[in-house]
Amino acid sequence: MPGEVGGADYHDRKGHVMPASLKPVPADEQQKSLMQKFKEKRRWAVKRFGKKLIYKLAKFMEKQSLVETTPFIPSEQFKFLDDLQQNWQVMADEAREVLKFRDAIPAFQEISRDQHRISKGKNWRTFILYGFGQLLEKNAKMAPQTTKLLEAVPNLQTAWFSILAPGYHIPAHTGVTKGILRVHIGLIIPKDYDKCRIRVGDDIKAWQEGSMFILDDTYNHEVWNETDEERVILLFDFDRPMKWPGRLANKLSIAAMKMTAFYQEPKKNLVNFEDRFEAATQRASDNLEKMSDRTF
Repeated sequence: MPGEVGGADYHDRKGHVMPASLKPVPADEQQKSLMQKFKEKRRWAVKRFGKKLIYKLAKFMEKQSLVETTPFIPSEQFKFLDDLQQNWQVMADEAREVLKFRDAIPAFQEISRDQHRISKGKNWRTFILYGFGQLLEKNAKMAPQTTKLLEAVPNLQTAWFSILAPGYHIPAHTGVTKGILRVHIGLIIPKDYDKCRIRVGDDIKAWQEGSMFILDDTYNHEVWNETDEERVILLFDFDRPMKWPGRLANKLSIAAMKMTAFYQEPKKNLVNFEDRFEAATQRASDNLEKMSDRTF
């Protein structure tokens, strides 16, 4: 209407109405914008260089490996995992307690924005117990028995309850390093378990409650949950058994990666979400206490 100014328009010093597209950008905002662009370009360069380096390291570590380098590795070679598998029901019970606060459990891409392509919405939640080799003590209090059982795993890198929504498909992707092996233990699995499965390379496996398999996630892999039920597994990584040159290369490469934004940003986010989850459980506890006071 005549005389009205659009919400995005502005007046110049002489009082003329000017379109928002011509509005001068403050110097401090320009500097922030330039810094952001620089960080994004640096991130892209690091990622591109890192992929080339990772490929070369993978070939080297493959030759250094003391176990199979197939998509799935027989679990019989890792006796220290027996107690974990045998106590899957204990861990499943703890996972159910965690799920009572489902809304406070972050999606994977909220922890690491580099996962945005494979994790959408709230379809893939992660309750992390160990991140980058360090115990998340507040989260661990929610799953003390699981945390205790994980202590038997040598050179543990990460561990979390991986929670997949009904009907979700995790697109094909590959892991970062050949220097680790990944373990899946089925905790809460849909009744139609054959419709809830993972492909690693050309091999496909379906989860079952209490089942365990070990995989090399540097192979192209993807996941389907073609059921109307949630799927929960314990997922954790530990160092691949290798000859000493391979172990040294793995240690140095992980140390180098921890200095990049790909590790630093998720590490900060882990602390934030751990605090949020603790706050959510505390609110629930306070509410129960108030209800109890009113009852009596």
